[in-house]
Amino acid sequence: MDTPSQQAASTIDPALLARVVKGDVQAFSQLYDQSSTLLYSLALRMLGNKEDAAELLQDVYLEVWRKVSRYDVGRGSPLAWLITLTRSRAVDRLRARISRGQHTIGTSIDGANHVPDRGLNPFEAQADQEIRALVVGALAALPPAQQEALELAYYQGLSHMEIAAKLNQPLGTVKTRIKLGMSKLRESLRRYWEQGEHL
Repeated sequence: MDTPSQQAASTIDPALLARVVKGDVQAFSQLYDQSSTLLYSLALRMLGNKEDAAELLQDVYLEVWRKVSRYDVGRGSPLAWLITLTRSRAVDRLRARISRGQHTIGTSIDGANHVPDRGLNPFEAQADQEIRALVVGALAALPPAQQEALELAYYQGLSHMEIAAKLNQPLGTVKTRIKLGMSKLRESLRRYWEQGEHL
């Protein structure tokens, strides 16, 4: 049986999504097995609550089942699509909390203000720590302006326009920083993902 870190590190073959589009339940189950640990960790980190993260994950996979035909391989890998979908739904929930006046705990890449979830089993916690350490290292290697833009976008859930206003920078500059930063992160982490395929 794969460990959570192996599941998180595995890449998802676009052909698997093609089978899900055709209603293949076994392919959907395989997709879940390959991606759920990573997506749950992301949701938990953003929402700070185990139950909310589990509920969000259920919603994400329901949406994947219904809308998988909209996935476009030309716009990114299947895993990137799933991460973007999860992040987007988590940001929606955080904004809904704010509009209802509920207190939220923000997170950052270094874990500041993060509330540890004691419900994770040791394997999930270790996998999360390994992934976090890799991302922190890759992020630290970026120029400070790119680091800041990525943290605001992916850990505080701000839109490009909101980041531009907060940093008092042109929108085009913010978009370029995020795009360059993500490209450098992808390249830095590529070896880890590729190594995971052979475990």
